[in-house]
Amino acid sequence: MKKLSIDTIQTPIGGVLLVVDDGRICSLDYEDYEQRMLLLLRRRYREFELQRVVDPCGFSSRVRAYFAGNYAALNELPVVTGGTDFQRQVWEALRTIPVGTTRAYGELAKQLGKPNASRAVGAANGLNPIAIIVPCHRVIGANAALTGYAGGIARKEWLLRHEGIRVK
Repeated sequence: MKKLSIDTIQTPIGGVLLVVDDGRICSLDYEDYEQRMLLLLRRRYREFELQRVVDPCGFSSRVRAYFAGNYAALNELPVVTGGTDFQRQVWEALRTIPVGTTRAYGELAKQLGKPNASRAVGAANGLNPIAIIVPCHRVIGANAALTGYAGGIARKEWLLRHEGIRVK
């Protein structure tokens, strides 16, 4: 059975669950979305065991640093997302959106060379298993609307404001 390390990090927007697989982050989700996280982990690993570990690989400290204002703390963190080829392309593209900026779903689709795939980009965005580090919160609607976020719109708004983005 696959053994995964898990830690809970207290943040200004609630508890965050960080899951690590062999030195790479495979999940980061909100405590109140634990069932969603477990469902995504089951799809990926089928059977696994979560073992409580304090600050696995120093990753929890890096997440805390981000919330303390060190936005670069999340850069270069190793992740393993799973997913389809297209989903992985979307999630990799999300990591290229700089702190303090946003992209529309259509812009992200164009960046991927698939200008008609904005809905597919949105669907992949919604299944992102690694919140904040793979910054799906930086993707907004074409009219700058704060459309869907698996952690809730209030958290998305908080994260964007935290990163210095003016939210309507």
